[in-house]
Amino acid sequence: MQNDIRTKALVLRRTNYGEADRILNLLTEQGLISAIAKGVRKEKSKLAGSVELFTLSEITLHKGLNNKLCVLTSAKMLEHYDKIPYKLSELELAGIVMKQIARFAETSSGPEYFDLLKQVLSALNAGVNPELVETWFWFNLVRTNGEQVNLLTDTEGKKLDPFKTYVWDSTESALREQLGGNVRAEEIKIMRLMLSSSLKTTSRIKDIAPKLPTILYIAKTINKQ
Repeated sequence: MQNDIRTKALVLRRTNYGEADRILNLLTEQGLISAIAKGVRKEKSKLAGSVELFTLSEITLHKGLNNKLCVLTSAKMLEHYDKIPYKLSELELAGIVMKQIARFAETSSGPEYFDLLKQVLSALNAGVNPELVETWFWFNLVRTNGEQVNLLTDTEGKKLDPFKTYVWDSTESALREQLGGNVRAEEIKIMRLMLSSSLKTTSRIKDIAPKLPTILYIAKTINKQ
């Protein structure tokens, strides 16, 4: 039907409404959508299991009149990230990621933020190092927001030299050459890979753990600018 939307969705937040309904804040392939799931809190509801947190579902929504809430008419669970709620570090990181994505997705109607969140939840559920997941997320949040990360030239505009060491200059948003700096060719290579590859591909890098604190600091600094 013309007023129906069929899409994949992840639940960002649920709010109880009335005696048996819930208001859902959904991140979909078409952006953020608010919907009401009628009767979902009833014991025999067919929708309940498909609109839980950390669940990827294919849903159908009926668009309300006069910009009112959409009505959830069907939902089929595709994947349940069931391990995340039982791991404290993964659960906390998932909450941070969902909050950040909800903030930026308000002005987007495309699938970019949906894909970003889906990759993060899938990796956390699969047991990927949370520090690696977080680092990849912050770099790719910048990219998804349409911003550029300069990993080609230093603060003087010179091409980065694989035989020199650098530190991140937050004022210039670039690497600054410094003898004994903590950013070397290997860190630069990893950051470039994170910005151009999926989280699944990034997670295959060997011996990455010791380098993550430095790279995570840079990723967070960029997002604060």
